[in-house]
Amino acid sequence: MDDRTDLFTIGQLARRTGLSVRTIRFWSDLDLLPPTARSTGGYRLYDAAAVARLDLVRSLRELGIGLDDVRRILQRRTSVREVAQAHSHALDAEIRTLRLRRAVLRSVARRGSTTEELRLMNDLARLSARERQRIIDDFVDEVFGGVAPGPDGDGLARAMRALPADLPDEPTDEEVDAWIELAELVADPAFRRRVRAMAQAGAAGTAPSPPAPMHSIDAARAALAAGIAPDSGRARAVLDEMVDPGLSRAERLTLADGIAAFTDRQVERYWQLIGVLNRRPPFPPAVPAVEWLVAALRATP
Repeated sequence: MDDRTDLFTIGQLARRTGLSVRTIRFWSDLDLLPPTARSTGGYRLYDAAAVARLDLVRSLRELGIGLDDVRRILQRRTSVREVAQAHSHALDAEIRTLRLRRAVLRSVARRGSTTEELRLMNDLARLSARERQRIIDDFVDEVFGGVAPGPDGDGLARAMRALPADLPDEPTDEEVDAWIELAELVADPAFRRRVRAMAQAGAAGTAPSPPAPMHSIDAARAALAAGIAPDSGRARAVLDEMVDPGLSRAERLTLADGIAAFTDRQVERYWQLIGVLNRRPPFPPAVPAVEWLVAALRATP
């Protein structure tokens, strides 16, 4: 048999290529593999060029290229290069999605998540980067909407929007958990009210300045770690190192109220989660030490 001149039936093509008769007939019906001729009995016959065409169709299909794209390539309305580039980009997106879903499933298995958490994680895995950013933008828009603009407020609003452009190709368990916790946090009405109250206080100029010579809260952090009660004599000695010992009780209460207005564990947690998603170095919590300072100021006799 001379492949250059002989014709092949669908059955013979199937034996030569390893494809099923049904597949070859289906492609032929779609005009991806038009017959070269017909036998006297009306059966489709194919030449060597059709065999090469069939090999091309199979290769394209094995690469995941759709039948419409295959047809355009065969009709030379587009090139293999152009289709390959488009499918490469599509596969990249699919791989990122699969990696994110894998990370979500790992988080579910590790956390023993509830049905509601599972739903939330699945929803987040399906969101685009723009849609995830929209979650945060909606939160910031509601919290800062109508608040008098000011340098502090504007900077806070910009910082609260500072999300990465996209989750990494292979997010860590910590990053997946951070997204879940952040989405739950910004959806909490109580948290939104708390941040808005802080924004309004900041716009009104009521943010307290650190009292001299208090340049840090290291002393309060050390006292908290040492288990010193904020209403004890030892606490008063620490406090005298942090604030002016000559402040009256009324002045200390005013200072305590001002500091407390801008101190919140959930707000600090927000910044920690944003840091995880932006892959910034973690920072130690400051709020517990500030709460100790506030309690010590209020406990002054």
